[in-house]
Amino acid sequence: MRPTAALTPLAALVLAATALTACGGGSGSDPDTVKVSFKQSTDNSVKVMDTYLADIKKQFEKAHPGKRVELVPIKAPDSEYYTKLQQMLRSPKTAPDLVYEDTFLINSDITSGYLKPLDPYLAKWPDWNRFIDTAKAAAKGEDGKTYGVPDGTDTRGLWYAKDVFAKAGLPADWQPETWNDVLTAARTIKRKVPGVIPLNIYTGKPVGEAATMQTFEMLLYGTGDGGTDPLYDKASKKWIAGGRGFEDALAFVETVYQEKLGPDVSDALDPNVMTRVRGEWLPQGKLGIALDGSWLPQDWLPGSGHEWPEWSEELGLAAMPTQHGQAPGKVSMSGGWTWSVPAKAGNPDLAFEFIRTMQTKANAQKWYIANSGIAVREDVAEDPSYVDAQPGIKFFTDLVASTHYRPAYPAYPKVSTAIQEAMESVTTGDASVDEATSAYTDALKDATDNQVVER
Repeated sequence: MRPTAALTPLAALVLAATALTACGGGSGSDPDTVKVSFKQSTDNSVKVMDTYLADIKKQFEKAHPGKRVELVPIKAPDSEYYTKLQQMLRSPKTAPDLVYEDTFLINSDITSGYLKPLDPYLAKWPDWNRFIDTAKAAAKGEDGKTYGVPDGTDTRGLWYAKDVFAKAGLPADWQPETWNDVLTAARTIKRKVPGVIPLNIYTGKPVGEAATMQTFEMLLYGTGDGGTDPLYDKASKKWIAGGRGFEDALAFVETVYQEKLGPDVSDALDPNVMTRVRGEWLPQGKLGIALDGSWLPQDWLPGSGHEWPEWSEELGLAAMPTQHGQAPGKVSMSGGWTWSVPAKAGNPDLAFEFIRTMQTKANAQKWYIANSGIAVREDVAEDPSYVDAQPGIKFFTDLVASTHYRPAYPAYPKVSTAIQEAMESVTTGDASVDEATSAYTDALKDATDNQVVER
């Protein structure tokens, strides 16, 4: 997930005005032009999405004479991107024809009536049968209809610097079996390799969903038996109040920052910390262990601006263990993005034709590799040229077997914010684990109209 930033009401209004300007006259102003809105990296040197879409634009315009593609980039951290996008979707004057939706917010936008169901298009598109069921489910609304076509998924694990490990006397083929093993390694690095940040875990509201998904849920989903969702009870359709697993996950976060095993709190709560992890701390050997995502290598590929051809030799990969090593022994979280058609798009048919062009087997495979993504098309996942295209792809693809998906129901964004607030309060020391857990449960009740169950 990309970095996020908390918005003041004034900032939100400014962003809304920017968003309304971004699409000019709206998607319906020209029946021969399809407007494609996407999230542009906040790092000027990272042009992965821009380069990919420029190529698809050329293919599309060549295959559809007289038709034109207008790319509408939104350059912003995650939370600002979501704010801008939702402002654009509210009016036919500003809605583009195609938008890039994070799966954690898609149900919220579906409930708001911002997106168009794609089932009539999908029924006539043979390639849809190539997509794995879990990826399809991520773009499905509670009404059973599908509102987006996924362009890949992701998994998460532990990245570690082999040189730092060697200096600390830690093994080059490190694979922790418990949370305590991770903390022990970080403590060893702190003691034996001064000047290096032992462990980075994202925390707090400034980094938004990255804190929730890449840290907290990676911990929370490793506290139980692996088969029961610790965040949402599907049987009762209620959210689960903060309990023992929640407290244990918060205690891990508290330990990292209380023992100064992580970056300085001011750096940890910097909205741009993810850019620093990928572009500075890992490549420059300033970080021992990073709990992070499968997509990191996209920033290190040739032409990225942060080229690091040696990364696969200098970094090791390990699965995040469950709390006590209980089955299945490791944990991962998966999310991803989808391409969706706004309900108020002027040219929805043309927009879906653009999706079809993006999602041919060849173009999908090109995107997965360029974006360091995990394939959601079975035919690509089985292709040796995909599996062997980049170091780490097999490792992160194998984690799909033990991964979890967020309960991305309409209330989830508010639940996620409540988790971030709890994390931030124990990170700064403003609250104890018990106090933060209690505050979370109160916020959870407010966010879900008291649809909460104790476990």
